[in-house]
Amino acid sequence: MRFVIVTGLSGAGRTQAIRSLEDLGYFCVDNLPTTLIPKFAEACYQTEGKINKIALVIDIRGGKFFNDLFKSLKYLKSQGYKYEILFLEASEEVLIKRYKESRRKHPLAPEGRILNGIKSEQRKLMEVRQKADHIIDTTSLSTRQLRRRITMIYGEKDQIETKLMITVLSFGFKYGIPVDSDLVFDVRFLPNPYYIPELKEYSGNDSNVREYVLNYDESKQFLEKLEDMLTFLIPNYIKEGKRQLIISIGCTGGRHRSVTIANCIYEKLKKNGNNVTIDHRDINEDVHKGGIKL
Repeated sequence: MRFVIVTGLSGAGRTQAIRSLEDLGYFCVDNLPTTLIPKFAEACYQTEGKINKIALVIDIRGGKFFNDLFKSLKYLKSQGYKYEILFLEASEEVLIKRYKESRRKHPLAPEGRILNGIKSEQRKLMEVRQKADHIIDTTSLSTRQLRRRITMIYGEKDQIETKLMITVLSFGFKYGIPVDSDLVFDVRFLPNPYYIPELKEYSGNDSNVREYVLNYDESKQFLEKLEDMLTFLIPNYIKEGKRQLIISIGCTGGRHRSVTIANCIYEKLKKNGNNVTIDHRDINEDVHKGGIKL
């Protein structure tokens, strides 16, 4: 079991750190009173491996309970429970800037100067910092860089080399744009097989509709430009730490043009080694609503 205690200066990035650990599969608890750490650890160890990655955020918000941290850590050690301490910090100038930008009050100086609160917190956390297994200075780190640093320390090999999960989704605009879309492309400018009597009852999964849609120069040019854009975007999304990408392709009803184009994009991404799935959200909506008779 990996048991991580996340602490450090207020405003140094604990929230982003815990989100990164959650993405790595850690069971995370924010601001647990330090007196409860032993009981919590015992409960987790009794799950017989069902919970094997845990992260606790402990900070100055715990008030007097924070003073019991070392007593709790001593107990964990006496029981053979291994733990790690991750300490986050940043320069006083950067912390002050972050507080002013967010308009939040420092927990140790709710009515006074932010700097006084920072200095007080530094003194209170000095001993914890000295015992930390890992110290990350976030002064000049972006959210992406902090995520990468945490992944390198606490991630497993396959997580460090995580591939972006891509979903190519076809849909019909008349049924609404998928709310979880990252990228939306409108292919209603392409000739519509719906108005061809012998094609209307088929879908973009059928060869006759596919051939019809792809026979036009506009389709070929659009696919070429879209594939070029995705070739540029995907490595940059991965670099930014993005874990999931939903590419939505829409036409009027979500049965002919969008399905055809979505299939082409899916095949191209799959061929290039991407971790990709395909979903045709509205392919049968017109059928269910009586618009197409099969």
